[in-house]
Amino acid sequence: MLHSVQGIVIRSMDYGEGNKIIRLFTPELGKVGVMARGAKKLKSKHGAVTQLFTYGDFVFFKQRGQMGSLNGAEIIEAHHALREDLHKSAYASYLAEMTDRMLGDEEGNNYLFEQLKAGLMAIEDNKDMQIVTHLYEMKMFDLAGYLPVTDACVACGETDGITAFSPNLGGTICRRCRFKDVSAIAIGEGTHKLLRLFPRMDMRRLGAVQVKEETKEQLKQCMRAYMDVHIGVQWKSRGFIEQMEKYNI
Repeated sequence: MLHSVQGIVIRSMDYGEGNKIIRLFTPELGKVGVMARGAKKLKSKHGAVTQLFTYGDFVFFKQRGQMGSLNGAEIIEAHHALREDLHKSAYASYLAEMTDRMLGDEEGNNYLFEQLKAGLMAIEDNKDMQIVTHLYEMKMFDLAGYLPVTDACVACGETDGITAFSPNLGGTICRRCRFKDVSAIAIGEGTHKLLRLFPRMDMRRLGAVQVKEETKEQLKQCMRAYMDVHIGVQWKSRGFIEQMEKYNI
């Protein structure tokens, strides 16, 4: 069957001497594996469009249960800056890796497609990469059915006096329930406000946000710990980001 769709390249792998296998994320078909024959060759018409993060129009033939074969493609947004800048590439790779590993094959999701598209553009436009990443992580938690409770205490339902975030209990906890998880991460009012906002925020409406470093550090601890507890995936791209942080690159 011949498909003509818009898509984003979320994975690109060399195959054989001259070919590439790309994984597209499309709004209608979800994740789709496509063979781009000859894409590694110097004069290939498919060389540029098979680069990671490329957003374009793709035409491919695919039979049920088989890998697709690329017939043609046109670039809408090449995202050169995401591949040329080390930090942007690392954060954009994390968005792509989450999409690749947490979304089922051929599981269409128009909203998530728009969020990924907007997230990549936000990183390229120099918006806060950490905030963009946390927003997208929340979208993935929601998709997986693990969205944390952030508008009240997960233990008692109290909306006032939130002082910590418990990955083990599944969300924010109040002062009175803090004893139920002594390992919970202490959070300030600014962190709690953003944790409440993230599940409802549309990436396409993200402006030039300015967040205090203390708040960003708390958010990072909360989101990474929650990801580790509930998703349990060793993220290659996040590991690279952590190494950059460790060595202050």
